[in-house]
Amino acid sequence: AALQEDLDKKLFGQHLVSKVVVKAVRGFLNNTNAKKPLALSLHGWTGTGKNFVSKIVAESIYKRGLQSKYVHQFVATLHFPHAHSINLYKDQLQSWIRGNVSICPRSLFIFDEMDKMHAGLIDSIKPFLDYYELLDGVSYRQAIFIFLSNAGAEKITEVALDFWRNGRTREDIQLTDIQNALSVSVFNNKNSGFWHSTLIDRNLIDYFIPFLPLEYKHVKMCVRVEIESRGYTVDEDIVSRIAEEMTYFPREERIYSDKGCKTVDAKLDYYYDF
Repeated sequence: AALQEDLDKKLFGQHLVSKVVVKAVRGFLNNTNAKKPLALSLHGWTGTGKNFVSKIVAESIYKRGLQSKYVHQFVATLHFPHAHSINLYKDQLQSWIRGNVSICPRSLFIFDEMDKMHAGLIDSIKPFLDYYELLDGVSYRQAIFIFLSNAGAEKITEVALDFWRNGRTREDIQLTDIQNALSVSVFNNKNSGFWHSTLIDRNLIDYFIPFLPLEYKHVKMCVRVEIESRGYTVDEDIVSRIAEEMTYFPREERIYSDKGCKTVDAKLDYYYDF
């Protein structure tokens, strides 16, 4: 219930995300006989809410949220920077996951910047996501894996734009309109850590979740919430000015913010003497 409430209050313009994440996480946590770990792959442009949602999921399961010792975050460019060390990274990653799930079966692993990860590296965790009852005496069936990636964002935008140009609202978009095309797009993207990945090939990722590009009205929502979170009264003039300062695409129609809500925080610092 808290997960649903947080997503409804704090996440804007992402009806598919709210629906799928709540359904997937709640169903998994309530399933006493899961056949495999839960694997969610979140896709979309920067600033559309992928990190934010993984944070909310962590907070809904663990008392200390992302600070919990059972939550493990990997950032591709930080933890796996060198292509020539890929075999070392594979061993380290397997060892880290095995060790932590042995301590806490309900561990959460978040992989950020999947689009910057070296191809082939993520396949090293394939055994942990598969339908095995035990691997060397350890069950991984209660673990949760979340992948974050910009890969597939073009495909998501393409679908959203088609709906917009045909006079249909973004809320009309269903998961079935995007999910298959999204998984194929990510699988065939040579610049993605999922390029020709066995995780996709073997259908081990339960949901590919599209984050739609954010519109002007969503940016304004982000600004209002940020002002309120700092304890200030909302000034609609400042809300509009910050939203208008953002750059939008496509160039002619100017529908979607190219940074989502990413720079709202910094822009507010300019307007207020915090």
